[in-house]
Amino acid sequence: MVVLPRKIKYTMIHIMTQVTDNTGSTRFAFDNTYARDLEGFYSAWKAAQVAQPSLVKLNRQLAEELGLNADALDSVEGAKIFTGNEVPEGASPLAQAYAGHQFGNFVPQLGDGRALLLGEVIDRYGKRRDIQLKGSGRTPFSRGGDGKAALGPVLREYLMGEAMHALGIPTTRALAAAKTGEPVYREGTLPGAVLTRVAASHIRVGTFQFFAARQEFDNVRRLADYVIERHYAELKGHATPYLALLANVAERQAALIAKWMHVGFIHGVMNTDNMAISGETIDYGPCAFMDHYDPATVFSSIDHHGRYCYANQPKIAQWNLARLAETLLPLIDTDNDRAIASATDVINDFPDQYERYWIAGMRAKLGLTQPEEDDVEIALGFLKAMQGNHIDWTLAFRYLADAAAGPSSDAGRIRALFANAPDFDLWFQQWQTRLSRESVSLSDRAQAMRRVNPAFIPRNHRVEEALSAAVERTDYAPFETLLRLLLRPFDDQPEFAAFAEPEPGGHAGYRTFCGT
Repeated sequence: MVVLPRKIKYTMIHIMTQVTDNTGSTRFAFDNTYARDLEGFYSAWKAAQVAQPSLVKLNRQLAEELGLNADALDSVEGAKIFTGNEVPEGASPLAQAYAGHQFGNFVPQLGDGRALLLGEVIDRYGKRRDIQLKGSGRTPFSRGGDGKAALGPVLREYLMGEAMHALGIPTTRALAAAKTGEPVYREGTLPGAVLTRVAASHIRVGTFQFFAARQEFDNVRRLADYVIERHYAELKGHATPYLALLANVAERQAALIAKWMHVGFIHGVMNTDNMAISGETIDYGPCAFMDHYDPATVFSSIDHHGRYCYANQPKIAQWNLARLAETLLPLIDTDNDRAIASATDVINDFPDQYERYWIAGMRAKLGLTQPEEDDVEIALGFLKAMQGNHIDWTLAFRYLADAAAGPSSDAGRIRALFANAPDFDLWFQQWQTRLSRESVSLSDRAQAMRRVNPAFIPRNHRVEEALSAAVERTDYAPFETLLRLLLRPFDDQPEFAAFAEPEPGGHAGYRTFCGT
């Protein structure tokens, strides 16, 4: 049994009734199964006290979804909670233990070095959700870091998480962003902040790796059973539950990564400690959205060899799943050879799973409603016409929806976009021939395409403008404007038309950073 450093035991977990009154209560309805059921998997801890907590942004819609009183939390008291200065009743603050492969290199102990899980609540839909502080100070897992977060990365994660949610992509979300009133030191001095993050859970591939690396397979089994109970309850009583768990996690990841690819999202740091077992997008560090289509696009300042570039994301997901499979082998079968064979079958099936999700999404983006065998070639043909011609990913699909409205529609915008792409006209004719074999009305097709091809994504230069205004001038208006339009990504919003355009000159040289 691993002994976590300076572990503080809680003698009682408070389980509260849900509070949804309007009396000004800031109470949370905590029911903390991770703390209660998985002792030894974390270090109980408390957030560092900060000098001057102040609330920057409360996600009122999410607060209500969690059964919280948004009016009460949008206050000085709420700022104290969201910076860690006050521990709400029933919370069991803890830093979770996990390991991970970082850029392919295994680190046996990582853990929450700057985050604390406050506890879990059951939302209005009956779903269990973690509430976590990120940037709340050192923990036993900090490895020399300060455990703090700067305002810019906190606001970036807020924007990215909410944008992904609006796009229909499974993701962690931001409940609040709060300033600490204290500086943090990176390349310069920056205002400190804390993000309050909500997730289905914060269990990662790296959580399994932490215990498997120590040969603590009883704890791997405890964790697997907990994950099945919490995320994959349909597997209880399954003849081979741990193999089925691996298969189900793989299925969710295939669906998730396909959704990333459909909108041009690049995570930037797909380490095994950044892959959530729940199938949500987690840890928005050096992430960004691609402007012009280039499969080799990399934004992360630390990804020097393109390991986590746009095109590699499905392959890296498969690689990460193989690392998860390794931790589960003793549970899958007592015969190691049989366990390896069974797990290998699951991992080898991942590319086909991903391909099914990817082509299904691409059919929707291209307006194809009745599957045909050659649809993959249609999809790849469009990408080929884009590649190397600096064609904007988001605009290309959005303008294609306009062109799908029929002969009387204005196809001029997409033709202008592809003015220097000789392959486009041939592809366009093939696409129209393909559409002619379906019975969907032109208007219905165009509307359906607009529902899956966003007009607005977090354009990199717009994100930087918003963050710079907030950090350098304490001006949150650009952040609020960008957030507001990103919450309606599929609507035209003509008043924000300029936000749909890429940065003049493209994204060459744009770099993102982890924020740690």
